[in-house]
Amino acid sequence: MNESGLNPMVQDEYRIDQAEGLRRMRARKPIKVIAIASGKGGVGKTNIAVNLAVALAQQGAKPLLFDADLGLGNVDVLLGLSPRYNLSHVISGEKSMEEVLITGPWNIRILPAASGVAQMANLDTQSQANLIQGIGDLSLDMDYLLIDLPAGIAGDVLTFSQAAQEVLVVLSNEPASITDAYALIKVLSRNHGVRRFKVLPNMVRDRREGDALFQRIAKVADGFLDVTLEQIGSVPLDPALRAAVRSQKAVVEMYPDAPVSRALQDLAMAVERWPHAYNASGHMAFFMERLLMKNPEISI
Repeated sequence: MNESGLNPMVQDEYRIDQAEGLRRMRARKPIKVIAIASGKGGVGKTNIAVNLAVALAQQGAKPLLFDADLGLGNVDVLLGLSPRYNLSHVISGEKSMEEVLITGPWNIRILPAASGVAQMANLDTQSQANLIQGIGDLSLDMDYLLIDLPAGIAGDVLTFSQAAQEVLVVLSNEPASITDAYALIKVLSRNHGVRRFKVLPNMVRDRREGDALFQRIAKVADGFLDVTLEQIGSVPLDPALRAAVRSQKAVVEMYPDAPVSRALQDLAMAVERWPHAYNASGHMAFFMERLLMKNPEISI
């Protein structure tokens, strides 16, 4: 036996299985993995995730939306969907990943989280990795994996953010949102090696307010952090969004010509232009390789 508690021959076979799993993932086409985060709740992050998925689908892409707020998910609620099963059933072994998948508007595919299941909000890193491995094993044609993270800097936020190709930070023009967004960027950069962030000002009055909001956080980050922040537009405060939320519809579908919808459509077009990560040679290989590299205790 060695320090891991495994027979050396068994451990070698296990490593071969891991390598083979990554090779299988590389054999499929690369996708873009985008983690959508916020320092605090109430800034419209999930609305951004949902409408970005639908806007990408309207442009011909095939997104998979992963509701990673595992214990308090609400992607399904925003879209008026009633999934019979969710990711808690995958964790428990009752259902496979394929069995909990649901279809939303424009045929977007959604992995629904549980709501009000306390243990789902406290999964260990290994369980989080198992979920991602399960996504990688899906026989699903997709171009994007959009991860709607819970707000804040809990463990699952950090795990999924450090493994994604892009981290999109959503913030609004209020002191707590700015402070908490900066704290999220600080923790991810200093403790988890994330150096590049996309920043999206949300619920602003106009483009100038969005630009000024970005400059506020960028100025502080430039002074104290070794990071690169990039503004990717801004999304206006628009009563059309509130009406769509009440109707449990995506605003880009219900009110496609509203200012908020045009901003989200522009965001989707910008995302389509983002290059694939240079080493994203396979379906979920980028995600899993980074997850394994940064968390060597994980096995897949």
